[in-house]
Amino acid sequence: MSPSSSTGGAQGGSGGRGGVMTPGRIAVLVIAALTLVFIFENTRHTKIRLLIPEVPMPLWVALLGTGLIGALCGAYFMRRRK
Repeated sequence: MSPSSSTGGAQGGSGGRGGVMTPGRIAVLVIAALTLVFIFENTRHTKIRLLIPEVPMPLWVALLGTGLIGALCGAYFMRRRK
């Protein structure tokens, strides 16, 4: 009996770490879904000031861009901590 065919062990029957839906992962998915709903509900145009110029754009584009920048910064700092 090989170690991969054993029914006991820390992994259980999930087949690896990638398929486990932990409460933290579920919370992140729920927050991401709510964020997307919020972004796409705000579709009116607005003016965004980027240092000096004022740029008109849909509010959802500004919100989505801000969210992506925040996610990239968070991922960068979490990666550096390891």
